[in-house]
Amino acid sequence: MSAPAAGPALVLRDIHVPPAPPWWPPAPGWWLLAAALLVLAAGAASWAWRRAKRREALRRAFDEALSEAVTPAAQVAAMSALLRRAARARDPRAATLQGDAWLARLDQGRPPLFEGEWGQCMLEGGFRKEVPQATADALRPRVRQRFLEWMGAA
Repeated sequence: MSAPAAGPALVLRDIHVPPAPPWWPPAPGWWLLAAALLVLAAGAASWAWRRAKRREALRRAFDEALSEAVTPAAQVAAMSALLRRAARARDPRAATLQGDAWLARLDQGRPPLFEGEWGQCMLEGGFRKEVPQATADALRPRVRQRFLEWMGAA
């Protein structure tokens, strides 16, 4: 047997890999993923914006209620009324609490803000004839913190 003749018609070449697919435009799945992420980001931004607006509205309502009170005793009474309103929003049974039960309810959050003289001031301050302005001013941030926490804006 004789070997076949290798002629110019049988030129063998190496295997060629096709070019890689282009990165643009992406496949439809990537477009769907991008759209889903965009919708999630828009929803999160909308939620955060509404929450910030609510928080600001509650802060403004707190400050307006206290600005209407002229005397320090009236300010303490207004703070007590705001806390009662916020407590009722969380638990309707809170409207009936008095004395030590009300103080325990005030200190349910962390950290306890109404221990000692601050709690007594919240219990009796609105009924006193005179409350020092320094006491009302020192009580304001504590009450504001608890009010915002209970109203869901902290």
